[in-house]
Amino acid sequence: MSPIQTLLKEMNQEAETTRKMLARVPDDRYDWQPHEKSMSIRRLATHIAELPSWVSMTLTTSELDFAQNPYSVPAINNTKDLLTYFEQSLADGRSHLEKATEEDLEADWTLRNGNQVYSVNSKAEVIRMSYCQIVHHRAQLGVYLRLLNVPIPGSYGPSADEMDF
Repeated sequence: MSPIQTLLKEMNQEAETTRKMLARVPDDRYDWQPHEKSMSIRRLATHIAELPSWVSMTLTTSELDFAQNPYSVPAINNTKDLLTYFEQSLADGRSHLEKATEEDLEADWTLRNGNQVYSVNSKAEVIRMSYCQIVHHRAQLGVYLRLLNVPIPGSYGPSADEMDF
């Protein structure tokens, strides 16, 4: 299997779990946060939903400079719109990855804030990092949902909410 086919397979597998988790976000809890230093569910879930689009950004740019491109959260206020946003991000990322070449994956990509460089990695490594970020933030969302007594879907097997003990 080529590196691009491997990345597409992983993208599709993680999308299934991500879709199930995002679907559990309660419409009436978008402003809730478990701690004052934590993101709100809106910000966290929206970030998860946008991360597949980092594949497109990585493949079509050479860097992200937060000083030049301040982060702004789209106005997502319900789970229907959240899932629509995720599906758009996923389709965008997938279409760019399907058109990519292995040579495209080898080029460097930089993450910075003005003169402060956070990382320089190959585009393949940045795409993998974006997948890891999805899993990481999805786990955070699972904790948020657990604290709200929302049943958690399984990720790589059944969750405790899906098991009969």
